[in-house]
Amino acid sequence: MPRPLTARIDHAALRHNLALARALAPQSKLMAVVKADGYGHGLLRVARALRSADAFAVLTLDDAVALRDAGHVQPILLLQGFYEASELPEIAERGLAIVIHEASQLEALLASQPARPIDVHLKMNSGMNRLGLPPHAYADAAARLRAWSGLGSLTLMTHFATADEPAGIDWQMERFHAAAGGLQAPLSLANSAALVRHQAARAEWVRPGIMLYGVAPSVETAPGDLDLRPAMTLTSRIISVQNLGSGEWLGYGGTFTAERPTRVGVVACGYGDGYPRHAGTGTPILVDGVRTRTLGRLSMDSLYADITDLPQAGVGSAVTLWGEGLPAQEVASAAGTIAYQLLCGITRRVPVVETGVETGVEAMR
Repeated sequence: MPRPLTARIDHAALRHNLALARALAPQSKLMAVVKADGYGHGLLRVARALRSADAFAVLTLDDAVALRDAGHVQPILLLQGFYEASELPEIAERGLAIVIHEASQLEALLASQPARPIDVHLKMNSGMNRLGLPPHAYADAAARLRAWSGLGSLTLMTHFATADEPAGIDWQMERFHAAAGGLQAPLSLANSAALVRHQAARAEWVRPGIMLYGVAPSVETAPGDLDLRPAMTLTSRIISVQNLGSGEWLGYGGTFTAERPTRVGVVACGYGDGYPRHAGTGTPILVDGVRTRTLGRLSMDSLYADITDLPQAGVGSAVTLWGEGLPAQEVASAAGTIAYQLLCGITRRVPVVETGVETGVEAMR
């Protein structure tokens, strides 16, 4: 009998969330962000589900090549561009687009002579202070790119730091337009949070990421409020039941002490599977579809569910760690992290079950 832990990936949910993103910006082209192995859902399975996207965005050349080899022909953007000039020949050969975000990167590109034109997304640091050219250097960089014989198309790009927070995006939009307002080129601005919350960011391109996987881009918003559906549901079962008397400890370090007689369901899932080790007592969990809480400190292979008030629960009871019926962002918040980390943290030993897969569709866009 196999270990009962599985990650169910729902293709229908991915398609549904993609349709919601399109509905928010019907005049924009949509670039689906599938970096970090499709946010932990599996790069190729996510790309298959989202094959109607106008483009994909990944981080590494290896991921872009994998998408091309799988038959995806739409534009694929490397979100940090290239790391070594030696990557440029394959980037050109594979018809990939690149982000240029740094001066030395720009110089290396302009010194190259690609066999085929390369599409460039020129990124401005409009205030996040992570990646991007400073506003004062932006127009000159755009002019130099346009004069370069290897340029395919040029797109202007920035990334928002507080699109999901009260500060909003106006302060970055002002900086961006002040430096790029005179440049005639398509714009790529909106991430998931900006797409949902800020109509002004819905330009020629939008770049949704986390919302495609069924997670609301703001912790104050429940996925159901946006009609998002979880693409990943992590489930397991109770494999043992322990009965604690008042005053007894549980687990490593004895971080939980029973204040009353307590029934504990030992669940086949631990930090070796990607469940966050820092999730302490009180993290929500579903047992037989009923919400309860985790107890104590989880271990590599197991964690503990409080089933004291669930008399029907026992060995074999179904457990939902996150997903359908229990949003990942709620679990993440209780564990002091974010849903991105939960989804991306699932380890290779967790079997994947796919549902909602469309059959009979061969063409890859």
